[in-house]
Amino acid sequence: MKNLFTLLVLALVSTVSIYSQPPQAFKYQAVVRDNAGEILQNQAVGIRMSIHDQTAAGTIVYQETFTETTNDFGPVNLQIGNGTPTIGTFSTIDWGSNPKFLETEIDPTGGSNFVSMGTSELLSVPYALYSATSGGASAWAKNGDTLYYVTGNVGIGTSSPQGEFHVNN
Repeated sequence: MKNLFTLLVLALVSTVSIYSQPPQAFKYQAVVRDNAGEILQNQAVGIRMSIHDQTAAGTIVYQETFTETTNDFGPVNLQIGNGTPTIGTFSTIDWGSNPKFLETEIDPTGGSNFVSMGTSELLSVPYALYSATSGGASAWAKNGDTLYYVTGNVGIGTSSPQGEFHVNN
């Protein structure tokens, strides 16, 4: 019985940990064009993405590079946070402290002679808007390696536990 209890608690804690981790990347899509505005088709391009803090010209808190190949229509689909980092660590960006701005730089020859295509402020996406209403209102708390339920009862196999920890067979 003690082993079953330990197994159930570990399963509960690991499930909470798995579902509480937001993705450590976000999607970015662009169509790559040359100086004349023509789509670059089926061509390797170098891309550098920089996240600036506070303003469009602020300190770069994270930067990464990509080498992507366009198709007949010229798009590139990136996951910012999954490129090759050159400055900072994506998972340590303090998203809540100041506005953040994303700068896109391109080398149409596939190298690292980048030209800035512009910088724009990063704004909320639906996933983040949802987390704003649920992220801080948890009944769970953590103290060191201990995870516990702050108020109420915990049940496994029941939606109405009758004690602090209720397992329904």
